[in-house]
Amino acid sequence: MGVSYAVGLPNVGEFGDPRTLLELAVAAEESGWDGVFVWDHVLYHEPDWPVANSVVALSAIAARTRRIRLAPLMTALPRRRVQVVAREIATLDVLSGGRMIFGAGLGSMDREYAAFGENASLRARARRLDASLSVLADLWAGDAVSRGEPVPVEQVSMRPTPVQRPRPPIWCAGRWPATAGFRRAAAWDGVMPIHTDYGRGTIMPASTLGEIRDLIATRRNGMQGFDIALEGRTEPATATETIAPYVRGGLTWWVEAMGWWRGGVREAWSRILAGPPDSP
Repeated sequence: MGVSYAVGLPNVGEFGDPRTLLELAVAAEESGWDGVFVWDHVLYHEPDWPVANSVVALSAIAARTRRIRLAPLMTALPRRRVQVVAREIATLDVLSGGRMIFGAGLGSMDREYAAFGENASLRARARRLDASLSVLADLWAGDAVSRGEPVPVEQVSMRPTPVQRPRPPIWCAGRWPATAGFRRAAAWDGVMPIHTDYGRGTIMPASTLGEIRDLIATRRNGMQGFDIALEGRTEPATATETIAPYVRGGLTWWVEAMGWWRGGVREAWSRILAGPPDSP
């Protein structure tokens, strides 16, 4: 499995305008990138910042592009209604011609739960996340689904199913060195790790990525068909050199992180138009 290159776009702040996200995504496809991945937030730490709906933005991007893979990374699935997410992603997969990836995690903001009366405890979120992923997979397969708490479903099947079979790839988030997210990811199709000292300007050591790969490979009995995506920052002149040790450590997707911390929309335009790195 070779390495692919995506652009990672926030949906908040100056990136919270869906027209900006659309224009940047179209430019990414035209500039040779392999994917465009959009954050999923309904609130943000700065309460006066605009926040765009990631599904609406991805719908517009799907309609205006033909090749790039698309994903919400990471959907805070425990605060979402599973039936709505199932319909949204299946519809996006049909609209895009089978280009969707679905990313899921617990969410990084307790307030996105508590402010709307949802249980923000990590234990409750983890339980609901696991149940929701199982329901999603069955609904996307076209199966009749019946489940009890914490995600009750009573004899439901959904059409149309996604274009991709058996379903769009499911990637899960993980924060190293805690291993729960990585154990969860090993049951699905990919992982996007961060680390406890994560910052927009820092990337986890390549040796740590190797540890994560080894943990997942042990649980899966190999890495066949499994993606490891890592978000970070490169400069065009040194991008291939920066990424090379991560590729040797098992990386399959590099996500070039855009945001206000690296010059905002103006710098995002510059980095996107410069194109992705050459594969190591």
